[in-house]
Order: sequence, then structure tokens, then C-alpha cells
Amino acid sequence: MRIAMVAPLVEPVPPPLYGGTERVVSVLTEELVRRGHDVTLFASGDSQTTAHLQATCPRSLRLDPAIRDYVASTLVHVGEVYRQADAFDVIHNHVDYMAFPFARLCTVPTVTTTHGRLDLAEVRRLFAFFPEQHLVSISHAQREPVPQLNWAGNVYNAINLSTYTLQPERGDYLVYLGRICPEKRPDRAIEVALSVGMRLVIAAKIDPLDQEYYEHAIAPMIEQSELVEFIGEVDDQEKNDLLGKAYASLHSIDFPEPFGLTMAEAMATGTPVIAMRRGSTPEVVEHGVTGYVCDSIAEMIVAVDAIPRIDRRACRAHVEGRFSPAAMVDGYEFVYRQVVGSDDTLLEALPFGIDKLTYVEALAD
Repeated sequence: MRIAMVAPLVEPVPPPLYGGTERVVSVLTEELVRRGHDVTLFASGDSQTTAHLQATCPRSLRLDPAIRDYVASTLVHVGEVYRQADAFDVIHNHVDYMAFPFARLCTVPTVTTTHGRLDLAEVRRLFAFFPEQHLVSISHAQREPVPQLNWAGNVYNAINLSTYTLQPERGDYLVYLGRICPEKRPDRAIEVALSVGMRLVIAAKIDPLDQEYYEHAIAPMIEQSELVEFIGEVDDQEKNDLLGKAYASLHSIDFPEPFGLTMAEAMATGTPVIAMRRGSTPEVVEHGVTGYVCDSIAEMIVAVDAIPRIDRRACRAHVEGRFSPAAMVDGYEFVYRQVVGSDDTLLEALPFGIDKLTYVEALAD
């Protein structure tokens, strides 16, 4: 199948440091190429891929100080994709609703993976304005605010398993990995660590918009305790080492996160996750098996003492079965066939009587 893969331009594909969507796009693209698909990756020029790379800007936007308007660059990016649309069987869009007006006017089907949150009123209104768009959620929780949309399936994100090494022995520190921002609530992670008297290593990105929050809310907490260490963004090798040698990973979010990729990354190294019950968390972490899903900070604190009950090998096995490149691409291949209209033969061959959406979700599960 000829596939146009439309990545965000904010980070390279794959990102050298922080970057969730671009990392998932890379894993998806490489596995599709490995399976023999003809994939063209539309991304920034500093991306690395075995697919055909179509660079619509020389550098990723976050790394180019000359770029101040990300929307302008993204519209040129998407416009170039649809200018070449006739060369593809399907367009896989990862830049959210920016592609919707183009997709509506194009005869080549577009599949959009909804990487962002859908609970905001203005976002719900926009998606309702484009009801014909073929959408794929990355968790069942993500689609709860908008169940009426045209969902082609639910496919969980995947990670590159070869990047992460199982560490069978528990470490002696807690880790917070991700981004410093109010909705991620790193202050909660610090509170948990201080309550149990355990060292916390924070490896996180700080966007310019969140700099003030960091300086006023988080930096003072770090400075007041020798138990908390902030090391900034880390690359893949550093991340593998940091996660693998940790006692547990703290996922202290306070918003309906569509999919917490860092939870899968931690579990891939064998490190259990202690997470707040928001958004996709119960779908990513198996409570009592790969970590603990909590309803309060008090529960997170109690969960720290329960971590020795978790088998680190079970954490790795959970990720291998649920969040592997093979599992993700199985789901997307079916979605592609569905929207292109070539899935009838496959459906007739299914040994069980289920509809298309159920089958896609079964693949992801």
C-alpha cells in the first residue's frame, strides 16, 4: 500500500530528546516499511527514516530559532502532502485537525490519529464540524467526550522495544519523566518522594510557555530538598538507563491524558509505574501487576511501599504484548484497508462474528 505519513514538524522523526507523537510516528513508519509498504514520510529535514523522506522544512521547528509561527509552517507542510495526494492510497495524518479542510476536499482517504485531548469545548466543536473524518483514538478514554465521531478504530501507541532493556533488579530512587507543566503535576511527584523519604530524579522538558510555572512552582520545591534532582531532557540511552535503574516511575498527571507513552517506556525496562487515575492510565498500567493506579496522592504514597510485590519481568511482558510495533501496525493496517475499501474479503474470512471496529480494538488489545 502507498502511504503518506504526515508527522508534526515540532520535533524530528524520531526526536533525539523529548517528543511523544514524533516517536510514535517513527515506530509506525519503520514497521510499515519493514512489512513492505511504500511509505513517504512528510517531516522535517533533520528526520531519519528508511521510508521516502519529503522534507517541507529543513529543521524541526523547536530547534529552529528563526521560526516563530508554527501554524504557518504546518499549513505549508499539509498543503504539500495534499498537492501530491494522488500518489498515495491513504494519507495518515498526525497533525490533528490542521489537515481536516484539505482532507474534506480530497478523494484519497485520510486517517487521522487523535494524539491530543478531546474534552475541550472548542475542540469538540471543531471535530463536530468535520464529522466525515476517519479517526483513530489512542485510548478508549480519549474518545469518551466525543463518542459520536467517525471512529475507525482504537490503536494503542507503541514504543521501539529494542531501545529499552529489562533491568530485573529494583533501584533505590523514584523517577519523573516527561514535561514540566501544570497538567502533568510534577509537584505531586515531589510530594510523594518527600513523603516517603526517597530520592526523586526529574528528567523533563520545559517549554517556553511553562518556564514561569517551573520557576515559581517547581524550582523552589527542588531547591528546598536534597532528595530532588532535576536533570532536564535525556536521550534514548540516558532514558533507558534512568528508567531501568529506578525503583518506580511516578505519573502524577491531573488531566485526561490520551496516552502516557512514558509509562510504557518505564515498564519496558521492568520499572513499575505509580500513576493517577486520569485519562488512559488504567488502560496502560495493569493495577497490581505492572504498577498501581491511584485516586489520590495518599494512595500514591502507600503504593511506593507495595512496589516490591510487582514482578519487573511482568512489566516488560505487558509492554511486549500490548504496546509493541507489531501490535500497533496490525491495528493500523486493518484501519487502512477499512477506509480504502478493500477490507471486505478479510472480514468474510474472520472466524468470528464481530464488526470492523471491534476487530480493530481486538487487535490493539
